Amino acid sequence: MTDTLDTTGPDDSEVEAIDRDLDESAAAIRPGKVTGRRAPLEGEVVVARTDVPWLSRYLLGTWADIRLASRDAAAKPEMQRIEGLGMAEHRARVLEQCRYLVETGQGLRAFPVELGGANDPGGNIAGFEELVVADPSLQIKSGVQWGLFGAAVLHLGTGYHHETLLPDIMSLKVPGAFAMTETGHGSDVASIGTTATYDEATQEFVIHTPFRGAWKDYLGNAATDGTAATVFAKLVTKGVDHGVHCFYVPIRDESGAFLPGVGGEDDGLKGGLNGIDNGRLHFDHVRIPRENLLNRYGDVAEDGTYTSPIASSGRRFFTMLGTLVQGRVSLDGASTNAAKVALQIAVTYGNQRRQFTAGSDTDEEVLLDYRMHQMRLIPKIATTYAAAFAHETLLTKFDEVFSGRSDTDEDRQDLETLAAALKPLSTWHGLDTLQEAREACGGAGFLAENRLVGLRADLDVYATFEGDNHVLLQLVAKRLLSDYSRRFAKADFGVLARFVVEQAADKATSGSGLRSLVQRVADLGSTARSVSQLRETAAQRQLLTDRVETMVAEVAGALRPASKMSQKAAADLFNQHQTEIIEAARAHGELLQWEAFTEALEGPAAAGMDDGTRVVLTWVRDLFGLGLVEKHLAWYLMHGRLSPSRARSVRLYTERLAARLRPHAQDLVDAFGYGPEHIRASIASGAEKARQDEARAYYAEARAAGTLPTPEPKPSKKR
Repeated sequence: MTDTLDTTGPDDSEVEAIDRDLDESAAAIRPGKVTGRRAPLEGEVVVARTDVPWLSRYLLGTWADIRLASRDAAAKPEMQRIEGLGMAEHRARVLEQCRYLVETGQGLRAFPVELGGANDPGGNIAGFEELVVADPSLQIKSGVQWGLFGAAVLHLGTGYHHETLLPDIMSLKVPGAFAMTETGHGSDVASIGTTATYDEATQEFVIHTPFRGAWKDYLGNAATDGTAATVFAKLVTKGVDHGVHCFYVPIRDESGAFLPGVGGEDDGLKGGLNGIDNGRLHFDHVRIPRENLLNRYGDVAEDGTYTSPIASSGRRFFTMLGTLVQGRVSLDGASTNAAKVALQIAVTYGNQRRQFTAGSDTDEEVLLDYRMHQMRLIPKIATTYAAAFAHETLLTKFDEVFSGRSDTDEDRQDLETLAAALKPLSTWHGLDTLQEAREACGGAGFLAENRLVGLRADLDVYATFEGDNHVLLQLVAKRLLSDYSRRFAKADFGVLARFVVEQAADKATSGSGLRSLVQRVADLGSTARSVSQLRETAAQRQLLTDRVETMVAEVAGALRPASKMSQKAAADLFNQHQTEIIEAARAHGELLQWEAFTEALEGPAAAGMDDGTRVVLTWVRDLFGLGLVEKHLAWYLMHGRLSPSRARSVRLYTERLAARLRPHAQDLVDAFGYGPEHIRASIASGAEKARQDEARAYYAEARAAGTLPTPEPKPSKKR
């Protein structure tokens, strides 16, 4: 039978069939089946419900107590952003807030115990990223001081630097800038222009920016507060360029004036984050002692001889940069937290704001009862949960590596790839969610007092911080392609070509069980039957995994000839397929998020989850998974992974899932755990509900008293 795409809308029987399927999915979770708390009573069924206190604690993850302590700090009025504050005042306020973090030990967790820290890298990031709810400027400025400037000394320096430099950095006696990015080179750090040339006669390095494009730019703490900087420059000794290394360079004296040879400018007003004094620095043959080279991965002897424990300059470069991955980790978490705040505001408002008497002559409907409003916000709740669980996986991996519990080259590569995959997805999702929440709150969402526009402006640059998102995804794709090439290292072109052909012909997928998903009208025209299998965990995993594997295989096949081409021709070929490369990496990141969500449902940590909460979270996970399939339906159709009838039904199924989750939406966002002191938006404070209740009471009383004016009669219909 010919498989044609049915463009008619769903009928009531299809909706009822999907609802029955969702009922069956809840019934499949029997009381006590998963948790083993007690045997079910005869005839007992699971009622979908959300245990908000339990879920809220679960979402806090491994470092729950540290997150709560950081939220306590963020709840203090003196730690919070004041809307409309001038740039100078905002900068001064944030600097004082950083001093509070020193006094309370909030910024010191990552540093060695012997210096007053806690040697707790995971806990440090967990607490740091929570500061976004107080003021993103505070989060980023503290990150510059301790997560970049201080971390460079900690991870790239050795014992001498730790003992002599870190105490003043930790105490904020020496505020500092992290001087890596240049005006002419951002993500391409290997091509920076600043040089550090060793002078054997004086045993000094000479730091120099030879042209305007080599100025260090966009640096937090550089405009006013910083008195030193960790400067990344190409190390040159005995006429040999040994690549990018990091140097500790004083930049200002006690009066705040630039030291000789150092100059700079204020970046001025920005689109957001104006509590941070971003600026530019340049160096005119500035001399520093030889010891100011942070020499963990490369050292220069008094006579100018260069040595390194890593022979390969390329591997040395990526190892040094890899020690600074915590910036990407923290941006992933902070962006997810900002999305949580936005959704808590928008869902609370959507549950209180009433508009239009759609189903009643007297009562207006709350916004969240409208299907379109549900589809705007509830899928974003699902993605936020996925991002939160994925972040916990990333943070755990980060802590394992940086605590030394699991710190091999492979572990570090896995961490870097995971961070590069998740940071783009979460920062883009944070921005999309803030914008959707703003629009979902109408004109009220545009008021600064309701925070959405301010948060949106501050988080805008998160998509650029610590690596442009598209560049990061290219790094992920490079790792995927490297793994793929190792898999086929001994295969000739014919073997690879046959593999790609098999992928296109769907022969490879049949072996993984995907063949059973490629159904025709044999689905009997039932929307529920045609998509219910996609709700299964194994089916979602197969679809998402197959998409990644197929995309990587196709790109690898397309790039295979590059090894025999000239450098220019190979670059042109890569450029030709850059879009597919990035999309493959994005698909990989989405799969990682889905896997993390599934592990959060099925892993050991979920043992304490009650069955009603498990039903709700399973629906949330399914909405995320099927939402990814819906987002990429064109790919699944073109590659024959879904039939048109099944593809048509995915949208209806996601709508029904959102409708099922509508009664739980408030619980799901309340479980994020942010109180009014964190949200600080008047439209989420109960004020809107009070206004609506007042209006409804007024009209109800007037109707009862018969004092409402009579509506104008409708014109009579002419016959």
